[in-house]
Amino acid sequence: MSTALVRRPTEHAALRRFDRAPRRSLSVPAILADLITANRARDREAVCRLGHLMVRATAPEVGE
Repeated sequence: MSTALVRRPTEHAALRRFDRAPRRSLSVPAILADLITANRARDREAVCRLGHLMVRATAPEVGE
């Protein structure tokens, strides 16, 4: 099983668009559900990103 990073063709564009979008309130239950799904799929990058998102949702002063 390879642990190489898999580039997604639209990932860079999606991240740029997300950075430009206004911040909205984050739903902790939705983030947690996505975190569980990513963990089951063994998507380490998604787990890391969702973990950071969870911190930003629960402690807004951290993300500022």
